[in-house]
Amino acid sequence: MTPYTTLDTAKAAEHLRAGKVIAYPTEAVYGLGCDPGNKEAIYKILELKGRQASAGFVLIASRFSQLESWIAPLEPDLIERAMQAWPGPVTWLIPRAPDVPDYVAGSHPTIALRITAHGPSRELCDALDSALISTSANPSADPPARNAQQVADYFGDRIAGILAGELGSSNKPSEIRDLISGKTIRAG
Repeated sequence: MTPYTTLDTAKAAEHLRAGKVIAYPTEAVYGLGCDPGNKEAIYKILELKGRQASAGFVLIASRFSQLESWIAPLEPDLIERAMQAWPGPVTWLIPRAPDVPDYVAGSHPTIALRITAHGPSRELCDALDSALISTSANPSADPPARNAQQVADYFGDRIAGILAGELGSSNKPSEIRDLISGKTIRAG
């Protein structure tokens, strides 16, 4: 069993501000996260997962204001459509702002965004005062980690630590919907 460092919310946010990668509990599985404005940290996650940048990432937040700079101007009715499902386990594909880098959104005209209802994830976004990169904590070919020890066994000291907290009650990844068409891309 690989030893690991348990972080409280304040220390996890400090690591994120310093450009480090941490793991944290989400609604269904452990996630890897970093500051979405830190290119080096994002590339560290890509390396840890063995993933291509073209796939893009989900950003989670505790409130809409943490997501606004990532999206293109939208009609109020579209924002209302998203807000009806938030906070909650729905990830919306929303037209991205022109300055959003491909290493965040991938090769897509949209960016994947979610306002989470999961307590520890919300607290982390609040402590960081920012949205957060959210991707399952696993190498791409392996199943997502469902406990802290599994995260440690996957990544060891290549991450700064693991936020203490419980997983949410969901046993499936979040539902993904396209905001413009309203279509469900992945059922939750």
